[in-house]
Amino acid sequence: MNARALIGLGGNLGNVRQTLESAIERLARHPGIDIAGRSRFYRTSPWGVVDQPDFVNGAVAVDTTLEPHALLDVLLETERAFGRVRDGMRWGPRTLDLDLLAHGGAIVHDERLELPHPRMAQRAFVLLPLSDIDPTYEIPGHGTVASLLETLDTRGCEPLP
Repeated sequence: MNARALIGLGGNLGNVRQTLESAIERLARHPGIDIAGRSRFYRTSPWGVVDQPDFVNGAVAVDTTLEPHALLDVLLETERAFGRVRDGMRWGPRTLDLDLLAHGGAIVHDERLELPHPRMAQRAFVLLPLSDIDPTYEIPGHGTVASLLETLDTRGCEPLP
């Protein structure tokens, strides 16, 4: 199987930009993953748990031979390699967060994975990086990245120099 997958990246602990760069490099070294495109990085105000440092977010498009769950396993292992601890706290501080946003046209709804990502159409910190890669990308049931950005408040999510 060969599919184009979209991965959201983020973090807010440590040297986040270096961590994101290193995570992208690590993914690129995987034999089943080729980086097809990447976004700029964005500084994003936290939400959910707001008493924490700003996040740095980005996205990559990859061409992969891995099935969705196998790619998810690679992402989770990469997070662990960079010190990510999943302690059950949602929206809290983290060294690295890798979200599988889409995997070709796959629709997955199980206990481990939901594709396409159920909230990607509502999050500026996801859509702005995706617009760098492909503003015409169609999120099933929602519209294009560009059209969704026209309706969102993107304040608090600014490109980094």
